[in-house]
Amino acid sequence: MVTARKNFELLPPSEQESVQARESSRVLSAYVHRTGKLQIEVGEKGRREVVSLPARAVHLLMDLLTEMAEGKAVALLPMQTELTTQQAADLLNVSRPYLVKLLDGGTIRHRRVGTYRRVLLGELLAYKRRKDREQIVALDELARQAQELDMGY
Repeated sequence: MVTARKNFELLPPSEQESVQARESSRVLSAYVHRTGKLQIEVGEKGRREVVSLPARAVHLLMDLLTEMAEGKAVALLPMQTELTTQQAADLLNVSRPYLVKLLDGGTIRHRRVGTYRRVLLGELLAYKRRKDREQIVALDELARQAQELDMGY
């Protein structure tokens, strides 16, 4: 199983775990439906139970298994998780001082706990989605200009 530590250092799955995830994903994918739930049987030592999983949970499970099958470390965090400035900067792949400027400038909502800043994961991901959309718009505009100027793109 993939382990997430408190400092968000993720450990990738072992080779055996990746193989198991690949096989599990393959089997489950045959039963996944766009709507509805999935029923799976779980148990050990003679005790068996059938569990119904909601569709969203099934899709999360499939995503998790797919990433593990590729040897990637995975973490599952509630949107209400509060991050330190360093954790938030690491998730955005920016420096902590740059992130602090974004926070102090009001670009990303946060709160103070004493002298420390805390950022909700949901706020951080909303900022990332906005930036991703802005980048796509900018790239589309650059491609349009390159085509207008017959630059060979």
